[in-house]
Amino acid sequence: MLEQYPFLPLVLIFVVAYFFMIRPQMKRQKDEKKFAEQLKKGDKVITKSGMHGKIMELNDKDFSCILETMAGKIKFDRSAISMEMSKKLNAPEPEKK
Repeated sequence: MLEQYPFLPLVLIFVVAYFFMIRPQMKRQKDEKKFAEQLKKGDKVITKSGMHGKIMELNDKDFSCILETMAGKIKFDRSAISMEMSKKLNAPEPEKK
């Protein structure tokens, strides 16, 4: 069969790479973009560098936000906000019995 279709293994490798590497990365980028657009004033967030803060102001012109931290107010790009860590921060704590 390989004599008839010599490029079949190469095509199969590309298909596997697409479904296990490229497609999940595209979905993740789409989710992060949606998360950044849904941010609103007063949200508690964590940046990718580990800075904790509360959103004080959002600027749609340059896609940035101003965070209030313990050190003061700092301007960040919205892409610097970590989606996973911020969701964990805002998740409701499970009830203990």
